[in-house]
Amino acid sequence: MAIPNSALAELAQAYGVAGDFYDWQGRHVGVPPATITAVLAAMGIDAGTEESAHRALAERWLSGWRRILPPALVFRQGTAVRVNVHVRHLDPVRLWIDLEGGGRRDDLHQAENFAPPQDIDGVLTGEATFVVPEDLPLGYHTLRAESVGREAATELIVSPPWLGTPERMGSRRAWGFATQLYSVPSEQSWGVGDLADLTDLAVWSAAEHGAGYLLVNPMHAAAPGSPMEPSPYLPTTRRFANPMYLRVERIPEFAYLPRTARDTVEGLRITAAAASDQIDRDRAWSAKRAALQEVHAVRRSAGRDIAYRAFQRREGKGLTDYATWCALAEKHGPDWPEWPAEVRHPDGPGVAQFRVDNVQAIDFHAWLQWVLDDQLAVAQSTATRAGMALGLMHDLAVGVHPKGADSWALQDIFASGITVGAPPDAYNQAGQDWSQPPWRPDRLAELGYAPLRAVVAAALRHAGGLRVDHIIGLFRLWWIPKGNPPTDGTYVRYDHEAMVGILALEAHRARAVVVGEDLGTVEPWVRDYLAERGILGTSILWFERDYDHGDAPLAPEQWREFCLASVTTHDLPPTAGYLAGDHIRLRSRLGLLTRPLDEELAADHADRRSWLEELRTRGALTTDHPVGGAEPDDGDNLDPDSDEGARILLALHRFLTWTPAKLLGVALTDAVGERMTQNQPGTIDEYPNWRVPLCGPDGERIMLEDIFDSPRASRLAEMFDER
Repeated sequence: MAIPNSALAELAQAYGVAGDFYDWQGRHVGVPPATITAVLAAMGIDAGTEESAHRALAERWLSGWRRILPPALVFRQGTAVRVNVHVRHLDPVRLWIDLEGGGRRDDLHQAENFAPPQDIDGVLTGEATFVVPEDLPLGYHTLRAESVGREAATELIVSPPWLGTPERMGSRRAWGFATQLYSVPSEQSWGVGDLADLTDLAVWSAAEHGAGYLLVNPMHAAAPGSPMEPSPYLPTTRRFANPMYLRVERIPEFAYLPRTARDTVEGLRITAAAASDQIDRDRAWSAKRAALQEVHAVRRSAGRDIAYRAFQRREGKGLTDYATWCALAEKHGPDWPEWPAEVRHPDGPGVAQFRVDNVQAIDFHAWLQWVLDDQLAVAQSTATRAGMALGLMHDLAVGVHPKGADSWALQDIFASGITVGAPPDAYNQAGQDWSQPPWRPDRLAELGYAPLRAVVAAALRHAGGLRVDHIIGLFRLWWIPKGNPPTDGTYVRYDHEAMVGILALEAHRARAVVVGEDLGTVEPWVRDYLAERGILGTSILWFERDYDHGDAPLAPEQWREFCLASVTTHDLPPTAGYLAGDHIRLRSRLGLLTRPLDEELAADHADRRSWLEELRTRGALTTDHPVGGAEPDDGDNLDPDSDEGARILLALHRFLTWTPAKLLGVALTDAVGERMTQNQPGTIDEYPNWRVPLCGPDGERIMLEDIFDSPRASRLAEMFDER
């Protein structure tokens, strides 16, 4: 049951901490008071006793009255917003708005407010209410107040009521490949797919097959040392990119290296590109880092130097802190809580001196971000010139590494002693702990959501689209007190109107589309809200069921229009592996099944067969050859590389074209017949997550150039080409 009505319950509600919830089986679950107390403590609130909880409640109420203006206000354009202002009783107060683009608005009118004055710290304080004009332009404005020598300011953020798809898409929908870039190197890259490869893949898919976008895995930076974190969804920062994706030879200063230095770089590239069974980030980065240091030492032209300084000014303190963290991590290791005390905080007494003593090391990491920015810009502009309506679609991870650059630089914003995860569900009945620290909702508001703004703006700077992983995280996150199992967590609410509003505003400015990954345990009202704001959802074929009619496959005309529709995703096996039942046997080998193997195979067989029957009914499969392979009790093994398997794969993707979905996605793994999944949820080292190179159905590695010459890939792409 829920916690009893008490000061703790009131405090939890005030700070958005859930005292109860409904689990994946629809059961009402009460959250233990100890969990709530620990979560509140992570926000700096002492609620360990009834007395301290009462004090915290009183302090929260007082803090609102002590402020002249509230924290940041985020609202939709065309909405009348009321603002409560607190000044000494009977003192006059004047409000105005400084507009982001210049100019000033004084036309805030006062509304009735009959709240009696309150004694706040010995000062009789009154409350007045003002109404913000509905016709403010989109943007980040500043609301200011002045009363008898006292002044205050707060962010006033106006977001678009509706985002939708950008004008450059017109009335047409778009299709595109989804790729894990690191897994697709070319003959000229350094053993890991890079930004030059991404550019070439975009040009091929657009110019040859009419693709409108290219979805790529998160490009966020990992810690610079070895071993490099393989998961793109556990970065050290979400604001800056991973220099592993640089093509050294495309940096302009490379041309000015002496011949001997260029030969050295080529030798390093050959070493990095040597064949291996898995993607070897450490070998690639070690070689590439040495080459990049050679290029960094080359003197830049006057114009390039001006451009670099402009980049540093634009990125400001965020870039300085990130580059400093990288240099510190190279000296002390990536685990900043174990660093010497004087450098554990960006404002620590030893950090300023470290910056003086390590100018070149810090500049190297800042320079890497500048040349990355250049190559990302080239990739996006080349993609759109090749005909893509959107170009690149980047992927925004849900969080960051607990001991990484962001958690060091922004540690006053992250909740301490807390990790983010997921409660138990049908696939992970023990729950999940992702080890990532969450942002504090209260601190985000106090800072005008600046950290979120910086992350989203960076992701959209060179993109026509953004996929937001686990978009429910903008509404609520599952907080787990440190040392507790995932089952002992609770939900903490965020101001979704503010979070989604900023996401929509930044996307509007970038003329980009936003796709929210809204799979799994997502309350129906959340999907309705996102649709209302013009944020596209995610629809995966295997999960689209008509739950009102016996869980039959959902008819294509009943799919959502505003979504990105695909057959599979990076957390599922490629379609060839799915058709063969590989994912069931893999989970069995890893001990992840919750029921016997034969039962899982039987259920999987029935699930797949229902889809194949739907394809036949719709005319996508016309063959009378039996589909599904052997009976489920002996493995249900379909050969996905047979003619039959190839027909099924094409038919499944053809089904997508019959839906009204605005965006259609094709996994690059499906284009080449890959069977191995990139990521097996619920594992870390038990499976080579994020280290699987792109292979064909025979298990042989495929280079980027092989895709361009692949009849299989061309056949699949041509089905989506509506030119």
